[in-house]
Amino acid sequence: MRLSSKIYWDLLATLAGVLYTLSFAPFDYAYLALIALVLVFASWQHATPLQALSRGYFFGLAAFGLGISWVYVSIHDFGGIDAVSSSFLTMLCVAFWAIFPALAAYLSVKIRLINPRLNVISIVPVVWVLVEYLRGYWVLSGFPWLQVSYSQLETPLAGYIPIIGAYGSSFIVALTAVLLISLVQVKKHRGLMIAMLLGLWLTGAGLKTINWTTALDEPIRVSLIQGNVSQDQKWRPENLPNTLNFYKTMTEAHWDSKVIVWPETAIPAYLSEVNDWYLQPLSLSAKEHGSDLIVSLPLRDDDRHERYNAVMTLGKDTATYKKIHLLPFGEYLPWQPVSGFILDSLGLSLGHFTPGAIDQTLLKAGGYAFITSICYEDVFANATVQNLIDAAYLVNVTNDGWFGHSIEPHQHLQMARMRAMETGRYLLRATNTGVTAIVAPDGRIIQQARSFEATVLTGEIIPMTGVTPFTRLGDQAVIVLLALGLCGVLVLGRRR
Repeated sequence: MRLSSKIYWDLLATLAGVLYTLSFAPFDYAYLALIALVLVFASWQHATPLQALSRGYFFGLAAFGLGISWVYVSIHDFGGIDAVSSSFLTMLCVAFWAIFPALAAYLSVKIRLINPRLNVISIVPVVWVLVEYLRGYWVLSGFPWLQVSYSQLETPLAGYIPIIGAYGSSFIVALTAVLLISLVQVKKHRGLMIAMLLGLWLTGAGLKTINWTTALDEPIRVSLIQGNVSQDQKWRPENLPNTLNFYKTMTEAHWDSKVIVWPETAIPAYLSEVNDWYLQPLSLSAKEHGSDLIVSLPLRDDDRHERYNAVMTLGKDTATYKKIHLLPFGEYLPWQPVSGFILDSLGLSLGHFTPGAIDQTLLKAGGYAFITSICYEDVFANATVQNLIDAAYLVNVTNDGWFGHSIEPHQHLQMARMRAMETGRYLLRATNTGVTAIVAPDGRIIQQARSFEATVLTGEIIPMTGVTPFTRLGDQAVIVLLALGLCGVLVLGRRR
């Protein structure tokens, strides 16, 4: 088979998709991401727009086919849908998200046709990141899963994260892949390209040694409760007394902690149903012991016919946070009425929640304000950096029990670690079944609970102050710069 044959590059692009996903948790072969991007970018280099489109799509099918295989677990194992329908919906999901690397490939080749002086791979890093941003923030409220920078938390490139965040770091990874391709293909200026590669990676390594934020006070003791309540049993009314008693008992055993955190919807009942006889007495006990509780439960406004996924603090300060960024197809249905009709015909019942206000006051626990995120809100940097200057740490409550023993909980933790690195704050992450963890400002996992065990993870965090460069700039600065650069290329190409 000749090197230039179409089938050869199609197969390489598909292989690249598999290697790409293996660079993420729980596999964590970080440097495979570079090999994957080298292969798939090279497959677009001398392709027609349609050939590049197909190779980008093959790459996406392989990457998402392995990387989000947990969709099947959620639909089949916990959604109660038959295997055929679950497989269909999973394949539909994979086929949809595979469109985005295909779009990046197609646009890269089309832009080269506008400005023939450019090489396809010189455009790719910019287009790749802009398409990632489109997928990660805008389409279906955003789905940043398998964004390449998340695979690099342990490499020297992680040093860029507190400065340019996830998307800026993705650009550095893609640029590295392009330089590696050029190093092989171009004989001239190899010394310059080697210097650029070394400069990028050595700079990243140096940046990792910088502490962008400082301690605000002495360490505080924290406890994270992992209930390990099976998803198929959680909402059964007969199990409610045992669930509430478990969390109460575990909490009372850790009154020596300043902050005690429960996972997402640890209380499987509305606030109005448990507030007077359960939460208020617990709040008084917490106050007497000098502790604060961070609990999670749904709220209901019968007058407005609204429901909220919420976090509530108990103890010295009692307040609530209502989830802002709702999960599509989980907490609300986009593309109505088509999506509703399809899911209703499959007998899949989903929640209908209302998003909370964007300008909510920060919650406080342990004497300090903190940034709250519920479930997959922690994969969006913009939700984390808002009002960060007033927050001393981050708290994420999650229920990844929907995904069983799949790779999703490990991927989710990896993405949550990025938020700690971007903000220079400790992260408390309490989950129902795992992965419960305490994360340092540099992304290191200080402590981690074993998954699928009812346990309490206790440790210390330091309240932090100060802000990272990324906190001031946000993702928008990187995206605007890349978009302006791409516009410049297009305008220049048109004029020529």
